Parts: sequence; structure tokens; C-alpha cells
Amino acid sequence: MSLKRQSLTRKGPQMANGRAKAVPTLQIENDRVIVTEWCFAPGTETGWHRHGHDYVVVPQTTGKLLLEEHGGNREAQLTAGVSYFRNVGVEHNVVNANDFEFVFVEIEIKKAVTGDK
Repeated sequence: MSLKRQSLTRKGPQMANGRAKAVPTLQIENDRVIVTEWCFAPGTETGWHRHGHDYVVVPQTTGKLLLEEHGGNREAQLTAGVSYFRNVGVEHNVVNANDFEFVFVEIEIKKAVTGDK
């Protein structure tokens, strides 16, 4: 079955800094993982947050994101299909620095269930 993505025309609520919020769509949440698709219209952001779990990001789009961090800002170049892992505790605000929609899937890894190997 082939799925065709429709272009994102909506934005989330406007943040205090004037940017609109990126749109998170919860896909799965259970006792092991939280899987969220993040859709960023140009210039939208996640808002400042701290990651409460280890996580993997799977970019669906190739482009750049602005990462606002306590130590300063930096740009990250992401490539569709090239995943990366980060440890619990990362604090940042993620902003779409492209002039097109940017999408990634975030997989948060909860602690192993008792009995796992």
C-alpha cells in the first residue's frame, strides 16, 4: 500500500517568542516506547524541552534544523533515513531553518520491562 504525504499547511499555536509551534502527532505510546511524528512548517519550533528518555530521531526529510541550546545555537544537517541516537537529558529548542516543511519521527525509549533480556 502506498501512502502519499499531504503537504502540511497548518501550524500549531504561537509561542511566546512569536514562532508557531511544530505539530507533534503521537503514533505509539506503550510501556516500552513513545513514537511521535514531528511536522515543522518553515520557522516553527518545538519549544524548549528536556528529554526524559533516551531517544532516536529518524528524519523523513533532508534539511537543516536550528538547535537552540543553553551553550549557544548551532545548525544540524539531517538526511532523510539517516537516524541518530541521543541520551536522556538533552535540553534544547528545535527550529525548522528551511523554507520547506521538515518532518522527523522521534522514538523515545522507556526503561526495559522486567523480564527483558
